[in-house]
Amino acid sequence: MLYVVKYTGPFGYLKPWTAVRDGETYSQQFLTPSVIEGMRQKLGVSAILRHKLTYTGLSMQQEQTQPRGWTYEKKKQLMSRPRAILMRGVMLDPELHLAFASAEEADLAASQHLCLCRNEDIVLPSLPLEMSKEAFNLLPGFELREVAAGEANAFLVGFNRFKEGAPMHGRLEITGNPIRQAAQVL
Repeated sequence: MLYVVKYTGPFGYLKPWTAVRDGETYSQQFLTPSVIEGMRQKLGVSAILRHKLTYTGLSMQQEQTQPRGWTYEKKKQLMSRPRAILMRGVMLDPELHLAFASAEEADLAASQHLCLCRNEDIVLPSLPLEMSKEAFNLLPGFELREVAAGEANAFLVGFNRFKEGAPMHGRLEITGNPIRQAAQVL
């Protein structure tokens, strides 16, 4: 039996591991093992057994960036920092289901909010539900299952900041239609 807490919010941006400063970047549809570990630590639980992520769409937004360094313009006697614009695709209405081994851990998780990798992108919890593993398997969504590097369909998903930069590999499982229909406002 699993104890599941559903987190929802109006938007959430999942930072891609490749580079945040690419010219155009989209929300990552899966959570890496180190993101799950960060959530586990924040919630104060012993383990997050499974997760599923869905959303209703992407909103393209512009973000202004500046490099760390400064440029010295000799003729103007001026220090400046160049600016650039990047486009980021932000998830709309994300739903994140987290599965726990005990009702106590689910209750603890349900008493706290989460941030999907950025402090302003808060998702709020629902009351915990008791669910069989089979029922959880049927929930629509994206789930990255951590696997060894040589397993079938495994791909590199990043480097684990909690394990001294060790490579992380996973297999993406997609159940049903993880892109939900937006609720219509009457």
